[in-house]
Amino acid sequence: MRTAILSLCAVLLCPLASPWNWATVSAQSAAAKPDSIAGKKLFQENCSTCHGLDGGGGRGPNLHTPKLKHAADERSLRALIGNGISPDMPAAWFLTDDEVANVASYVLTLGRVPQEKVPGDPVRGAAVYTHAHCDMCHIVSGLGNAVGPDLTDVNARRGAGQLHQTLEHPELTIPDSFLLVEATPLSGTSIQGIRLNEDSFSIQIRDISGHFYSFRKADLKELKKLRGTTPMPSYQKRLSATELDDLVAYLAAQRGPS
Repeated sequence: MRTAILSLCAVLLCPLASPWNWATVSAQSAAAKPDSIAGKKLFQENCSTCHGLDGGGGRGPNLHTPKLKHAADERSLRALIGNGISPDMPAAWFLTDDEVANVASYVLTLGRVPQEKVPGDPVRGAAVYTHAHCDMCHIVSGLGNAVGPDLTDVNARRGAGQLHQTLEHPELTIPDSFLLVEATPLSGTSIQGIRLNEDSFSIQIRDISGHFYSFRKADLKELKKLRGTTPMPSYQKRLSATELDDLVAYLAAQRGPS
């Protein structure tokens, strides 16, 4: 009951809360090692309504990512939790310094994908990546095209099992931020591509060839959002089992800058 009341108060009263001032953090809090297990309990009690019970997202963003959009490090994440983001995320003014540190510690664990032993060979996998023309849609270390997600740190975001599943059934692991759309102007042919930006009045699209389009919605006859659809083909029958293992091994080696 206490948690529910505090959560409700956070939503209703957070605009009145004073900004989180890290100069006032106690020496005890600064010296204490954050407890991610305690942070998980606090997260589920106070944050899961928006972010999901396991941080997988809902009304709020998916936190299973190694790079949080609004927090570059643990210190800034603590400040973000303490201050909130108006008007969408209420300030956690009702948590102590130590509790905020615990929640931040738990949130950071959500984006850490453990290293796994994989059966394939990453060197051979690099050749498979080139032979399969993966660079036509993806970037690794600055090389390739940005039609699909950048794969430079893909194994920091996805484990080997999920990488294998994506290669065989890409429609099952589409990122939350990815949306294929089809825009039909009042005059002209339909354009299918990846949504880059969208607001109430316009939408920007990049097609598979890398061309950019910007449309006013008032000038469109139809705008289809092809949820659950991806231009990425399945490689289940295009590659042998050995080639798939090698490609997964290559992708599993992409964890971004150390």
